[in-house]
Amino acid sequence: MADGDGDTTGEMSDGLQVELFHPESDREPGDTNIQRWGFDVHPVVFPIALVIIALFIVLTIFYRSLASILDWTMVTTQQNAQEEGWEVLGQTDGGVLVHQTASDAYTVIFDFIGGNFGWFYLLVVNVFIAVLLYFALSKYGNIKIGGVEADKEFSDFSWMAMLFSAGMGIGLMFFSVTEPVNYFVNPPAFWGAESQTGGAGAAAMAQTFFHWGFHPWAVYGLVGLGLAFFSFNRGLPLTFRSIFWPLLGERIYGWPGHLIDLVTVFATLFGLATSLGLGVAQVNTGFEYVAVDILGALGSVPNTTFSQIAIIGGITLIATMSVAAGLDGGVKRLSTLNLYLMFLLLGFVLVVGPTIFVFGSWVEGLGAYFGNILALGFYRGTLGGGGGTVEAWTVFYWGWWIAWSPFVGMFIARISKGRTVREFVLGVLFLPSLFSTIWLATFGGSALAGSLQGEGTGAVVQTYNDIGYGAFETLGMFVTLEQYPLGAISASIATLLVITFFVTSSDSGSLVIDHLTSGGKHDVPKVQRIFWALTEGAVAAILLWGGGLNALQTAAITTGLPFAFILCLMCYTVYLGLSNEYEILESEEFAETIEELTDQDDVDVVTTGRETVTDVSESDEAPGSD
Repeated sequence: MADGDGDTTGEMSDGLQVELFHPESDREPGDTNIQRWGFDVHPVVFPIALVIIALFIVLTIFYRSLASILDWTMVTTQQNAQEEGWEVLGQTDGGVLVHQTASDAYTVIFDFIGGNFGWFYLLVVNVFIAVLLYFALSKYGNIKIGGVEADKEFSDFSWMAMLFSAGMGIGLMFFSVTEPVNYFVNPPAFWGAESQTGGAGAAAMAQTFFHWGFHPWAVYGLVGLGLAFFSFNRGLPLTFRSIFWPLLGERIYGWPGHLIDLVTVFATLFGLATSLGLGVAQVNTGFEYVAVDILGALGSVPNTTFSQIAIIGGITLIATMSVAAGLDGGVKRLSTLNLYLMFLLLGFVLVVGPTIFVFGSWVEGLGAYFGNILALGFYRGTLGGGGGTVEAWTVFYWGWWIAWSPFVGMFIARISKGRTVREFVLGVLFLPSLFSTIWLATFGGSALAGSLQGEGTGAVVQTYNDIGYGAFETLGMFVTLEQYPLGAISASIATLLVITFFVTSSDSGSLVIDHLTSGGKHDVPKVQRIFWALTEGAVAAILLWGGGLNALQTAAITTGLPFAFILCLMCYTVYLGLSNEYEILESEEFAETIEELTDQDDVDVVTTGRETVTDVSESDEAPGSD
């Protein structure tokens, strides 16, 4: 696959697909773009997106001063003050006087969304799984993304590496120890387990599998399938607006489409900046942990905002070079490196850690997960038992995955041309989910082993109990690795892995925003890719400095609510698109065209058992080449 100015990656199929399947429209991706100063941008989406981004940055810079103006005090209970982390100013007759800041308003927003719309999040994500499985297992599963003449652009291994790196990388590193340990100490009400017991251990594994398993990948898969189908099979721009062609028609090129893409740009950029902020916090902790472990006091690395901004700057430069190298030269190679590093770290912990315990906890966790997946998927806690975990974790994750679905889904769509709907859905839904459970069982199980295999509380759980959840978030992975030989080396690999995930996330985000702000063009100038890579790093740094990451995390989650309604509508538009495609494949006109092709000696036609054509290629060409 070539790269650079002459890159033909993602070009629409000529021949059959254009002649019979593309809608009757004289519009092409990016046909109204402005080409100037090395940029190739949409005349509406690009400038408005820049204005919104600049405005948000300006507001963030003044966030601290604004927060100090809006500070207030209130009276509450001592227990509530401790749970919320509020500063206690003194005692009063009615309780304790605490100090709040404007940032606490975002907590109120989050609680409002979880309390009033949590049921809706739970319902729609289950619907997404059912819809995806229907597409895969029905007659529509044989439809090929890109049309019958399309070939795969990437090998299966490269494809899996890229979709996994984009979808879960930093998050798995961040939560793979923290989340199971948290559930082990504070078991979710659904399981009715006693804290720090074997029952709590099984509940911890199953609940974590639930949050990182089929449900998030169903969200990504739905968006990815919709984007890939309407772009590669219909010749429409690779942007979110194209999914609504069956309902809007040519209006996707007007303001309805502009607004859809603008919301997507905003959610992608600031959601990515929030995630990168979490990642850089763990990188900083890793540097500090490794330096002290190797050099003692001489190697102390300050864990400060300034240090994290400096780390963002350095990693952004690496990401910029990767982006400039293109999808094949940069993102693909780094994603493959990520997978190798993950296997290295995973294999190391499996070998030197409690191997039998890990596999046992994986199998037992899977059993509890599969045995309760329906009940977990619909559990709200309304009828008793409490819904604290649902609101604090499940609704948070579902909103987060939905808010991120344009980013991850578009990247998956971009790399999935040439795969059948069945291959796409089953690959996206099952393979990353399975690997996630193995990863979580390895690190989460290793963290719990000391408490469940020996007497008393293990070192990792004891650290959690001593310092609390907030401080344990970034430290959990390194405390776990410290239990085993070569702790400094394994911690260094873990830190490097977070960095490479940081880079690939920035790469993927730049690619996605490029598509959105260039009118859906598949190939954009390198200058434009570099611009967005630098912008992402700058936004993350400024938000971190201005104290806006916490606010933006809530904002990113909140954007999941309107996107959830959009995804429900998308289920219908994707169904309409696949139905239309299947009707054409079964039509007499298409059959006559295929009959003419089969009369040519240099053409091979592949059909399913129902005589539905799935592949048309030259006789000396092997479909599915890399």
